Amino acid sequence: MEISINHEQAGKFEETRFEKIHNVIFKDSNKASVIVAQEIANLIKKKEKLGEKCVLGLATGSSPIKVYEELVRMHKEEGLSFKNVVTFNLDEYYPMQKTNTQSYWYFMHEHLFNHIDILPENINIPNGEIPSNEIYQFCIDYEMKIKEAGGLDFQLLGIGRTGHIGFNEPGSHFNSGTRNITLDHITRIDAAPAFLGIDNVPKVAITMGISTIRRAKRIVLLAWGINKAAVVQKAIEGEVTSEIPSSYLQHHDNVTFVLDEGASEELTRIKTPWLVKSCDWTNELTLKAAVWLSGLVKKSILKLTDSDYNNNGMANLLVEHGSAYNLNISLFNQLQHTITGWPGGKPNADDTNRPERKGPARKRVIIFSPHPDDDVISMGGTFDRLVEQGHEVHVAYQTSGNIAVSDKEAMKFAEVGLAMNPQSEHFNRIVDGIHNKKEFDIDNIEVRMLKGFIRQKECLAATRYLSVPDHQVHFLNLPFYETGRVKKNKLSSVDIDIMKNLIEEVKPHQIYAAGDLADPHGTHKVCLDALFGALGELKEKKYMDDCWVWLYRGAWHEWEIHEIEMAVPMSPDQVLKKRQAIFYHQSQKDGVMFQGDDSREFWMRAEDRNKATAQKYHALGLADYEALEAFKRYHF
Repeated sequence: MEISINHEQAGKFEETRFEKIHNVIFKDSNKASVIVAQEIANLIKKKEKLGEKCVLGLATGSSPIKVYEELVRMHKEEGLSFKNVVTFNLDEYYPMQKTNTQSYWYFMHEHLFNHIDILPENINIPNGEIPSNEIYQFCIDYEMKIKEAGGLDFQLLGIGRTGHIGFNEPGSHFNSGTRNITLDHITRIDAAPAFLGIDNVPKVAITMGISTIRRAKRIVLLAWGINKAAVVQKAIEGEVTSEIPSSYLQHHDNVTFVLDEGASEELTRIKTPWLVKSCDWTNELTLKAAVWLSGLVKKSILKLTDSDYNNNGMANLLVEHGSAYNLNISLFNQLQHTITGWPGGKPNADDTNRPERKGPARKRVIIFSPHPDDDVISMGGTFDRLVEQGHEVHVAYQTSGNIAVSDKEAMKFAEVGLAMNPQSEHFNRIVDGIHNKKEFDIDNIEVRMLKGFIRQKECLAATRYLSVPDHQVHFLNLPFYETGRVKKNKLSSVDIDIMKNLIEEVKPHQIYAAGDLADPHGTHKVCLDALFGALGELKEKKYMDDCWVWLYRGAWHEWEIHEIEMAVPMSPDQVLKKRQAIFYHQSQKDGVMFQGDDSREFWMRAEDRNKATAQKYHALGLADYEALEAFKRYHF
């Protein structure tokens, strides 16, 4: 199966009339990646039959990882040969040694080249080690080499949050060629986790130019996750502008953007489909439209009128409901019923219109936390409420989080240990390990253990503050995480078994888990996949009939109002209590390693997010709460 379709065909569909670049949306990135890999494989085979070289332009980053995995699988299991393939990579940091684990040379060999039969002389990657006075000539030679190879038959792209393709940052010219370029601050922020801090991210890169990319015969751009949604919409539906370099692809006649659901969220046909087509008005879509309309006309739900609906593409919605009055009351009640101060269910109460069941009155609960502070950051208020209302709350920290502890923080603890026992060989080795660590070195096992223990004890301080007994706090240390690097191992049956064992031990009535899926290779996503894998194997167990799964989101994003199925209000005092619980995670305060592009500390982000959710509810005409934590139910 191939995803290729020309732009003229795509433009015939009414619902895509705002779109200037053909795109295909998949439920998840894995299936999409396999189909892209199949298209590349078919091209390689076609060229091989013709006795021709297949010239591929390749990208790095997290987006194409699964594509490369599938190509490797086809080579090993199906005999796909790469002997007729010539590759040209888009870019490389400068300066950057090939052996550096953050180099794109290293990335490509680790994910693809080391596992296939491509000829080494056919691999071309910009050289991050050449003297600066030779870069200009190198770039000219790189262009000539692409031309001599016959041009790019296929170019694989990702997209940065600045809209860059390759490292063509905002301001790049339509006719730009291969060159060195200064990286945008946002691009460097996004790369910071891999480099263990933005200070370590290079400021310059060598990149193919826009003109070079546009000359490819076929272009496929991959975009995964909600983080990419805004820039994807600008590239596909906006004007062509140097401020969004990917928008230049609107002028290419054989390009496809391959998106997952998160990355497509801002496209008109996804975000507001009623503006471009007749809709099948499901309950969720009806609520989504009304919430959008309320924000557009700046009215609460109960004040929306027939003309408000009719003037904004929703006339047929009123036909189904009779009038705005009837529809508004129905939607208002639906929103009202999501709000509960009893996240574990209210005993001896009518639960017909409550998000949770009333029984059993005392539920067994597992809160899965991917990192050692996600529980209190994302649902600290709900956590506290569950404990206060008498439920048996277990907290399961899925990973050690050791990589997020800075060397300076670890050194403080190591030196305290050494001061208490100057002859300790253990602490002497830890201190030496930190002192002698070179840039991008992996921590030795003892340093990693210390960093893991730091985070464990912070967790226990927070859970004790929230009155959870120590024996109900579980440190799973899932093996996929324990690489000592940002790049993790693949999820394995061992990880899933660890999750299964805890679920079988507790036999929970409720499970809470992180539903942040912005990065398909991120820790939250892998931890959620581990849970889904465990649930899939346990779902036939009798006790699982009584288990409900609620998904929360992290410090960066919240569920959209129409997605929320349970909203737990917090009083001002509870907001402060949640803040204090977050404060116990001291190693993650005051300039953490993985800050992202938000300078606020995690407790600030969490409070602002919870208050914003409450304000959105209030703007729709509901009660004025201090803050709300939001959840969406997962049906397995």
